[in-house]
Amino acid sequence: MALMSFTEQEKSLLHQVARTAIEQGLYDGTQMRVNLAAYPATLQPIRATFVTLKQGTALRGCIGTLAAHRPLVADVAYHAYAAAFNDPRFAPLRAAEWASVSLHIAVLSEPEPLLFESEAALLAQLRPGLDGLIVRDAGRTGTFLPAVWESLPRPEDFWQQLKRKAGLPAQHGSDTLEVLRYRAESI
Repeated sequence: MALMSFTEQEKSLLHQVARTAIEQGLYDGTQMRVNLAAYPATLQPIRATFVTLKQGTALRGCIGTLAAHRPLVADVAYHAYAAAFNDPRFAPLRAAEWASVSLHIAVLSEPEPLLFESEAALLAQLRPGLDGLIVRDAGRTGTFLPAVWESLPRPEDFWQQLKRKAGLPAQHGSDTLEVLRYRAESI
C-alpha cells in the first residue's frame, strides 16, 4: 500500500492545478486541458484521486475515482472541475461562493483486499484515521476516504455508515462481500 510522498512545491502545484481547473470552469465554462510537459515527472504517474470542496465544515462537492487511469496532475484537474460542477448532490459552484470554499486533494494508494471471517474480525483490522475502505456486494459499491474517520471515529460506526452509503442494509453480510483497504496522501 505505497503512498507517494510529495514535496511542498509539488503539493502547491497540485493545489494550483485544482484551483485553475475550477476557476476556468467558473469564468469560461470549460474544462482545463493539462499539458503534462509543463509539470514535473513526479506528478505524472497514473494515480487515483479525490477532490473535496468544503464551505466551512459542510461538504460542497466531492468527486474522485478508486481506479487509477490517468496521470496524477490530469486526474486532479479533472476531479476538481467535477467536484465543483458535476457532483449530483449539489448545484454547480457559483463564482460568489468560490472565495469561501476550501479545497482538499486525496491521492490514493492501490486498494488491497481485506480477508476476514466475521464482522468482528474485519473491525479488528481497521486502522482509524489511516484506512480508506471500499465495500462491494450485491452490485453495490461504496467508499469512505480516510478523512471520514474525523466524523466517524469508531470502527463500528465507520463500517455501518459505509454499508449504508453503498445501499446495503446495516446488518448486511454475505459470502460475496468484498472489502478493500487503501491509504490516501492528503494535500
